[in-house]
Amino acid sequence: MALRQWIDGDETAAEMLTRVLKERTSLLVPPLHRVPLHVGNVVELVGPSGSAKTQILIQAAVNCILPKEWNGIRYGGLECSVVFIDLDCRLDISRLSQVLKLRILEGNGNGDLGNFDALYTTCLRRFFYIRCYDSFEFLATLKTMHHKLQKERDDLGIRLHLLMIDSIGAYHWVDRVSSSLPLWGNNR
Repeated sequence: MALRQWIDGDETAAEMLTRVLKERTSLLVPPLHRVPLHVGNVVELVGPSGSAKTQILIQAAVNCILPKEWNGIRYGGLECSVVFIDLDCRLDISRLSQVLKLRILEGNGNGDLGNFDALYTTCLRRFFYIRCYDSFEFLATLKTMHHKLQKERDDLGIRLHLLMIDSIGAYHWVDRVSSSLPLWGNNR
């Protein structure tokens, strides 16, 4: 698709869905799939409460943990692992499960479900969920994550593709109020 067409956005919704469902090479869901991301990039999703930021993360995670192909059926996933660090303790795991099941059923064409459980389990093994209740747990998680991921890669051949941190500012005000250091002078 030419750059000018992309900028003008002169495709219908049906054309866009046909293109997106055919390509499925991107990690992100529309409209974020057009962002030119590379390894090591950091993306921040910002918006008011209820603006589907976590839903976008769930969609991206499912796209990442799904296989490219399973028993001859193309799912268009990336077959990679995701680490989801939940700082505000509001991720609904049942919602992740529901989205994953719907994507599997969509790929099957709601037909053959013979290996549904095996595929579902394989996908969930690629999803690592970490819940932190304060900034010290979060820092400890970040500090020990490299060792754990290295062990997973060596033992199971699992490689991390995506690290998600939901609500990175969750502890900002609590930490600021409970700081033992004075907020003036050079101690900041």
